[in-house]
Amino acid sequence: MKNAETPVVKVVLYGAMSSLGSALMAEMLHRQHEVIAILDDLTALAPRPGLRAKTGDLFNAERVKQSVAGCSAVICLLDAPGLPFASEHVEKTIVPGPVEQVLAVDALIDGMQAAGITRLFLVGDFEVLDDPEIEDQLQRHAAEEIREALQSSTLHWTLVNAPHSVPGLTIEHFSRVSSSLEPGLVEPIERLHRVAVGVADELRLNLHVGEHVNFVATSEQ
Repeated sequence: MKNAETPVVKVVLYGAMSSLGSALMAEMLHRQHEVIAILDDLTALAPRPGLRAKTGDLFNAERVKQSVAGCSAVICLLDAPGLPFASEHVEKTIVPGPVEQVLAVDALIDGMQAAGITRLFLVGDFEVLDDPEIEDQLQRHAAEEIREALQSSTLHWTLVNAPHSVPGLTIEHFSRVSSSLEPGLVEPIERLHRVAVGVADELRLNLHVGEHVNFVATSEQ
């Protein structure tokens, strides 16, 4: 039961159908936050207390504005499958590529600024900003463009390196005790859970605004 004096934290989540999205939903709901998952398919997630699903379009600033209005923070997982978009100018791939990610962030920034929402956690392939040996020049250019767009905005943003995902994990996996999990899932679930806890703590303490962080130790990647 929530204390009547406890402020309501409403978190909008783009990328809820990914493994990290599931971990984030479980952790935010555990902390009694409200989670609004932006989806193409409103039946994709089973109903549960504190969780709400809305349709949206990550590539349309006006739709972003409508989706995030009244929330406390936005978490966007750029490398997640099933990101919501109805734009005719974006090819519906399973996971948006570097060019599509830049377009999505531009719309996200414009929509959030129009709605007066400032706190953003952007999770993606930002390791290229730290490691000059990574040869993916297209992803590096996209990451640099995204960082520059955020720096020019009024948002209170944090870039987060995307952890290694595990297909098939759902919010139910992050609600079970370790002894009931399938063999081989305990380590990746614990790893993703640590990232979710890190993001939730950053939100609560308002840390690393305007910075690039990595919640996963190098030995675990």
